Amino acid sequence: MAPARQPQAVLFACGMNSVRSPMAEGLLRSIAPRTMYVRSAGVKTQPLDPFAVAAMADRGIDISKHKPITFDDLDDYEGMNFDLIVTLSPEAHHKALELTRSHAIDVEYWPTFDPTGAEGSREQKLAAYREVADGLMQRIYKRFGRHSGGNE
Repeated sequence: MAPARQPQAVLFACGMNSVRSPMAEGLLRSIAPRTMYVRSAGVKTQPLDPFAVAAMADRGIDISKHKPITFDDLDDYEGMNFDLIVTLSPEAHHKALELTRSHAIDVEYWPTFDPTGAEGSREQKLAAYREVADGLMQRIYKRFGRHSGGNE
């Protein structure tokens, strides 16, 4: 099996662009070549989740300045100029497929648990977010390889 072609521009998408897609964006940026453009968006938005920020800070990745945006916001600013859209939730996958009908953009679906419903202590909730970050990192390494460069 031939390795997947390395895209030049990647968009991660989930429901609200407040947890999973900003985490994935930060993770890929931390290892991607500087020449790769990486963004994230949601079907809708809500404020950036502080648990997502904390889970990423544990990895030395700062996503605290991320401003959640929607697919429509992207269209207004930069268009759908991506080689690959990685969707992390069913609603984002449906939206991406709808938007890419007339574009030559690959869409990959990586079903990813939404940790916002995790219950328990602060540490137990944070553990659920860390688990999502770990799973995303494994998928990112598998799909994009182990580059270094984003934060060097």
